[in-house]
Amino acid sequence: MYTISKKELLINDEIREKEVRVIGAEGEQLGVMSSDDALKKAEEADLDLVLIAPQGNPPVCRIMNYGKYRFEQAKREKEARKNQKQAELKEIQMSLNIDTNDFNTKVNQAIKFLKNGDKVKLRVRFRRARELTHMNLGEELMKKFVEACAEFGSTEKAAVLEGKNYMIVISPKSQTPAKKAKNADGESSDEQ
Repeated sequence: MYTISKKELLINDEIREKEVRVIGAEGEQLGVMSSDDALKKAEEADLDLVLIAPQGNPPVCRIMNYGKYRFEQAKREKEARKNQKQAELKEIQMSLNIDTNDFNTKVNQAIKFLKNGDKVKLRVRFRRARELTHMNLGEELMKKFVEACAEFGSTEKAAVLEGKNYMIVISPKSQTPAKKAKNADGESSDEQ
């Protein structure tokens, strides 16, 4: 099957070229002829004459059922959209003085998001100005968090400070089919 550009194509009487190269309904070359002769051939076959390559020398036309082509193209596009999975960006916030159990809960939540195929945006908040003077504590907390999630995700780019927030994005690692099957069966993996 020929791939035709997604722009709206000229059909039948809309084609104003003097000469065109014609491709038949079965894909056979019919040669170079005037656009009027090509249109007559298309009408004899009860099909449409479609300009598929206007930049060619001479331009290329194809005899086809244009309505059927548009229907099949729309069907393929709809199927492609249906099969796409949009990765969401989930956000997790922490402050410098987070407790161990709270930290573990946030790590487990991030791992759950990463297993689901979503990206995780980690935000360490500095609530007071005196906390901003201890940036090294925020960096240590972020490194500890990233190391805890290292099996399931990796950082996309370096951490960045925006205002009073220190942020990093962790993207999921692709799982091997064996891991996917193991997780689908409900077997627990060694998380801790």
